[in-house]
Amino acid sequence: MKKELWMMTAAIPLCIVPAKAQFNTVATIPARYKVEVLRTDMNNAGATLENEAPVQGASTDILASADIDKKRWIDRYLSVSYPLRHIRINSPYGYRKDPFTGKKRFHGGLDLHARGDEVLAMMEGVVVKVGQDKASGKYVILRHGKYTVSYCHLSKILAVKGAAVRPRDVVGITGSTGRSTGEHLHITCKLDGKSVNPSVILDYIQSVRQECVEALAGL
Repeated sequence: MKKELWMMTAAIPLCIVPAKAQFNTVATIPARYKVEVLRTDMNNAGATLENEAPVQGASTDILASADIDKKRWIDRYLSVSYPLRHIRINSPYGYRKDPFTGKKRFHGGLDLHARGDEVLAMMEGVVVKVGQDKASGKYVILRHGKYTVSYCHLSKILAVKGAAVRPRDVVGITGSTGRSTGEHLHITCKLDGKSVNPSVILDYIQSVRQECVEALAGL
């Protein structure tokens, strides 16, 4: 009898079944932050990632750092603004044919196409002067650090002397007051008191925005 029992037992193959198995899953977060979450609970093997506890430790620090970087680039993007919502140059800075006399004359500013448009501060600064004369018509002068910018031929002045301005603050409405042959925005720019091409500021704004867009796209 014992011999028969032994033979029956020997006929049954022996299998070693582990009590637990290990499953590797990847948290569903932006691809740029690949954080691997290791799970060893056999009973939860079928659970969805939505039931996972928030990833802690290093991954949280990475996400927090990413949010800080994103905010920094967005703030930098918003630190500059074009003077009009749409930019089209009618007459560049430099020598040109004077529209009144027909003679060659230096044009000390930049003429932008405009039709009753809001005129915006390009950077943080202060209003140093507002007024009106026969040449510039209604004008607003802003100081941005070492740069002084004048907006001329306005139909309305919406700023007061001494007021602080931020990018995109409306300081006036375009018009054709003063020595003007038609509505446009005439911009002049001085660096440390010397006349410079206003395009240097427009180019700076473009470079800042492009840099920020590329940085944000890479986050």
